[in-house]
Amino acid sequence: MKSGAGSLPQAGEGKRPAFAVYVHWPFCLSKCPYCDFNSHVRHAPIDEDRFARAFAREIETTAARIPKREVSSIFLGGGTPSLMQPRTVGAILDAIGKHWRVASGVEVTLEANPTSVEATRFRGYRAAGVNRVSLGVQALDDAALKALGRLHTAREALDAVAIARNAFDRYSFDLIYARPDQTPRMWADELKLAISEAAEHLSLYQLTIEEGTPFFGLHAAGKLKTPDEALARALYDVTQEVCAARGLPAYEISNHARPGAECRHNLVYWRGEEYAGIGPGAHGRLDIRGARHATATEKRPESWLMRVEANGHGVITDDRLDREECADEFLLMGLRLAEGIDPGRYAALSGRALDPRRIALLREAGAISVDADGRLRVTQAGFPVLDAVVADLAA
Repeated sequence: MKSGAGSLPQAGEGKRPAFAVYVHWPFCLSKCPYCDFNSHVRHAPIDEDRFARAFAREIETTAARIPKREVSSIFLGGGTPSLMQPRTVGAILDAIGKHWRVASGVEVTLEANPTSVEATRFRGYRAAGVNRVSLGVQALDDAALKALGRLHTAREALDAVAIARNAFDRYSFDLIYARPDQTPRMWADELKLAISEAAEHLSLYQLTIEEGTPFFGLHAAGKLKTPDEALARALYDVTQEVCAARGLPAYEISNHARPGAECRHNLVYWRGEEYAGIGPGAHGRLDIRGARHATATEKRPESWLMRVEANGHGVITDDRLDREECADEFLLMGLRLAEGIDPGRYAALSGRALDPRRIALLREAGAISVDADGRLRVTQAGFPVLDAVVADLAA
C-alpha cells in the first residue's frame, strides 16, 4: 500500500468521519527508566514473519466487525517500530489495504529511534508506504539522554533527523522537558535548536513519574528530583512562548505544529473519532451497530500471538460504552485541543447540556473561553490545570 499525503481537513469541514488504524509493535532494545508503555525487551531474535501474519489476521478479523471503512491515517507505534524490517511494515500496510479502503491522502506514520542503524531503514519504510516519521529524540543534550536511558547521542539524533528530512516530506520528533536540573534558559536554548531542525511538528512532554518505572522508585527515595510546581509552570510557559514565536503554536496541550501540519492520526483520538487498535496491548474505539466499543488486546506479545493464531484476534476487553462514558471521554480528549469542542456534540452524546453556571465560573476564572458560535476552548492559563477544568465541567 503506497500513497502520498494530502491536505489536512480542518475541524468542522463536514467531511466523512475519520477512521484510523493504530498498530503496536511491542519490542525495544532496552526499557527506558521513565517509560510505562507496553514495551518489552527480548534478547532472542523476533520472528517477524510470524508476527506479520498475526497482525494481518487481527486486521482481517477487526475489518469483519467494522467493514466499509475508509482509512484516513495509520500509526505504527510502540515499543520501537523502527526495529522492524521494512518488509514487515509493508506486509502490515498491505493487510490494511486489503481489508479496508485507504484514502488517497492517507497519513502513514512510523515511530523511530534516532540511531544510525535504524535511520538506514528510512528509505525502505518510505518504499513500503510510510510517509511520515516520528523520532523519539527526547533530548538534545548528551548528559540528559544518558540519564533518560536513551541509546543515542544528541549528534546521532540530529543526523537521524537529517536523514528523515531527506526521506520523508513530513517528520516530527519528541522531546521531554522538566528534567532534573533543567532551567528555563537551558530549555529555551534546546527548544530553539529543536525548532531549527523540525520542519513542521514537535511533541513536547513534561517528564512525569509513572508508578512501576525505575524513575518512580528513585523519585520516592529522593534520588531523582524533578522541578517544583512553579518551575514546571515556568518551563511550560517557555515552551508556549518559544514555539509560538517561531511558527509552531500548540494545537494540543503537548503538540506543536505549523498550520496544516498537525498529526492527523492523533487528531482522530482527540476529536473522539473511530480507530482500530491492532497488536499487543493496543486500544481501539469501534462503532458497531450504533454503539461505541472500547477494545484492548492482550499486552504480553507471545500471549497475544497465540491468541491471534487460535482465535483470529487478541482482544481481551470489549466494553460497550454508555452515553455518559462517551460524553466524558469526548470532553477529556477534546479539551486538550486548541480548537476546543462543540458543546452541542457533548449534549448529543450525553443527553444533557454542560452546566452554564460552571461554564460561566470557569470563564470568569480565565480557564476557558467561549466563541461567538458557542465553541468552548481551554485558555493558555487553563491548560496547566486541564484535569481540574475537565472535572468541573463533567460534574
